[in-house]
Amino acid sequence: MGRPISPEATKQIEEQVFAGQKIAAIKLYREHSGEGLKEAKDFVETLEAELRAKDPGKFVSRPAGKGCLGMLVLCGFGVLVPLALALAFGCSHP
Repeated sequence: MGRPISPEATKQIEEQVFAGQKIAAIKLYREHSGEGLKEAKDFVETLEAELRAKDPGKFVSRPAGKGCLGMLVLCGFGVLVPLALALAFGCSHP
């Protein structure tokens, strides 16, 4: 069993959880408690669930639209490449 962690360490871990940095929170918990990886992961996941229920507004949200640009580029290639090939080789249909 690990050692108790200080209120200051708990606050640091909570800040990492609120910021979406679960891996950093797990590392901090392990460093301060001496617990293993599984115990630290379980602790942080339980803490996150409690914090989300208690104060969901403190969590950093993802930027809107993150990841959409890549999908738009792929879709654009799926349309533009066949069209360009059809025009280059004189085909009437892509």
